[in-house]
Amino acid sequence: MTDQNIARASAWMALGTIVSRLTGFLRLLLLFWAIGSLLNADIFNSANTIPNAMYILVAGGVFNVVLVPQIVRAMKNDPDGGDAYANRVITLGLLVLAGATAILVAIVPLLLRLVFAHKLFDPSLAHQRDSAEFLMYLCLPQVFFYGVFVLVGQVLNARGRFGPMMWAPIVNNVVSIAVLVTYIAWFGSSNGDNGFSTDEVLLLGIGSTVAIALQAATLVPYLGRAGFHFRARFDFRGVGLGHTLRLGLWTLLFILANQVAFIWVNKIATRATTGAAESGKNAAGSAVYELGFLVSQVPHGVITVSLATAIIPTLSAWAAEGRYDRFRLELGRTIRIALAIVVPLAVAVACLGKQMGTVTGLFGSLSGNTETIGLTIQAFSLAMVAFTVHYLMLRGFYANEDTRTPFFIQLVIAVVNVGAAIALTSSVEPAHVAMMLALSYGIAYVVGAILSTTILARSVGSMIDREMVTFVARLIGSAGLAAIAMLAIVHGLDAAGLDQSRASGGLPTAVAAGAGGALTYVVAARLLGMDQLSYLVKTLRRRG
Repeated sequence: MTDQNIARASAWMALGTIVSRLTGFLRLLLLFWAIGSLLNADIFNSANTIPNAMYILVAGGVFNVVLVPQIVRAMKNDPDGGDAYANRVITLGLLVLAGATAILVAIVPLLLRLVFAHKLFDPSLAHQRDSAEFLMYLCLPQVFFYGVFVLVGQVLNARGRFGPMMWAPIVNNVVSIAVLVTYIAWFGSSNGDNGFSTDEVLLLGIGSTVAIALQAATLVPYLGRAGFHFRARFDFRGVGLGHTLRLGLWTLLFILANQVAFIWVNKIATRATTGAAESGKNAAGSAVYELGFLVSQVPHGVITVSLATAIIPTLSAWAAEGRYDRFRLELGRTIRIALAIVVPLAVAVACLGKQMGTVTGLFGSLSGNTETIGLTIQAFSLAMVAFTVHYLMLRGFYANEDTRTPFFIQLVIAVVNVGAAIALTSSVEPAHVAMMLALSYGIAYVVGAILSTTILARSVGSMIDREMVTFVARLIGSAGLAAIAMLAIVHGLDAAGLDQSRASGGLPTAVAAGAGGALTYVVAARLLGMDQLSYLVKTLRRRG
């Protein structure tokens, strides 16, 4: 794939991801409006996110990072262009997903104890516990539909059709928004901690699962347009699937380490809200953490994932041919383009997170929680940069068919994340738990980024060359000047008497300071000779 095609594919995916993230952010704000940010929000958030976590644990790593390189190789080497291989993969994947979903539904009571803090099982919170269990039964079938979505999407990605997988989540968000609007119209809104009625659970649970099912169904018609027609095949022996599954074993262990950390962190978060339900204190648990995480993941989803998805077939091809000079060139260029966009956004979040948090005050049930939300958003700024570097380095390992090393790196990340979360939340008020969990996440991925960069260099050569060092120096200078400009505008508006603790003052401050910071960054980058932004713009405009 040429540079121009990579940039164009990335731009199309980025556009889809921008719309997806915007609708996803609207969905989350409506969710906060409907059920608040206390225990009720944590009950629904945990029940609705555990299916994705379980899907990733069961098969997501194999589907996401192993199959594309293997399908690309099959397309290149097999006489039928890899069709038979892809049909076997999809058939086996559907069987595994169906069986795993049935087992997970059967063990909901056990999952409930794994995900939620022990306080939820106190007799005084029996109704809240029943709500969580009922919601989990209704949401767990999402595991199957998440798997279908990723299976079909990865076949499309391997055939160069990147856009549909980035645009399909919009369907999920639109349906979820419709469900939440219906909920607010029917039941009203509250910032509650007393659980849900049966009707509320049915609407939230079934609506969420239908949204995921429709997201998966949206991709199916694109298979035919990509020249692929699915036919179930059960002849799994002797066709190379064993190699794929061996690669996937290490990826599964990678995901296991990640999900253990997720469950532990979720327990810490729900401990804050369940304790607050009994004591009456304000708390920021998993729902607030999820909001901050979503904000931090917007640049990752729009920029990093789009670039990584577009270059992974190219990296796989260079690795297969042993052309590590080209491999380093492509990966290094992608890292620089990603950081040129992500770093200034992370600096903006660090400088303006509190003002951004005030936007949630527009929703009545959250008017008293904007400070804790803003602090949590700020705390995720470190993770925005570290996770981007680590994520792109992992694409290098996977393209080189090394799934073993990322497992050990992720194991270290999981241990650091959990250790930091325990240490940082042990002596803070419940209102600051989400902020400390966000900071713990960032610390863990700083360690991960250092490890992945250092270890990958042993296999493909170092990407920290003179060009990279020069780029980083220019990036720090440009982003630093942008930070000074943003903080100066914030201070000036505060001195002028604008109340930045409310949305009426926080939102215009964030917009004004953000615009000033963006302008400063672009001018500084140009003056310092950082050409990644202009390179990206020129490549997008260039005709192939």
